[in-house]
Amino acid sequence: MSRRGRALLFVLLAAATAAIAAGIANSYGSSVARGYGPLRPVAVISTDIRRGQRIDPKAIGSNLTTRRVPARFVPSGALAFPEEALGLVAEATLPAGSYLLSTQLSPPGQGRPRAPGLGRGRRPVELSVSGAGALLAVGPTPVGARVDVVVTSEPGGSGRGRTYVAAAGVPLLALKPEAEGPGSGIAAATLGLTKGQALRLIAAESFARKVTLLLVR
Repeated sequence: MSRRGRALLFVLLAAATAAIAAGIANSYGSSVARGYGPLRPVAVISTDIRRGQRIDPKAIGSNLTTRRVPARFVPSGALAFPEEALGLVAEATLPAGSYLLSTQLSPPGQGRPRAPGLGRGRRPVELSVSGAGALLAVGPTPVGARVDVVVTSEPGGSGRGRTYVAAAGVPLLALKPEAEGPGSGIAAATLGLTKGQALRLIAAESFARKVTLLLVR
């Protein structure tokens, strides 16, 4: 085969490979949408944002990115695009890997002194949670860490319960293992919550099968 013929063959093979990869990606996206519902954009923190750091175009390029995730997993108050945070200031250190929430930001100069571990507009709320053993397994009680609060509802007519993040990246203020007795697997966790988060989670305690804390890394 001539050199020109080999070059043409390589071009055709590359085009075919790209088409196959695109087909696989589209199939995967459709599969996710069928299994978990429609996808929506959400702003995600890619590298830690310092307390008091102002969100500028440079931060959008280095600290923030956009992902598409199932809408059912997106917490209330999550920003869809990093550009929505331009000009705002982080109320606390925001860890990489978590969603960017409107409650974590404020206009410059509007910060005010607050209790250690609590963001502006947050208050301590005690909840009964499952899975405390997993948090304690990594070492001493991770007080001061950020956690996602995941609610699993009782099965409905479809026979399956719904699992979703009810509050993302909230401060863990205290954790008392096995509040209902040894072996129960239930703990009393005190979290720094906004009023809206507190109302949702207090209500969830009455109808949910379990409320679980996941440590944010």
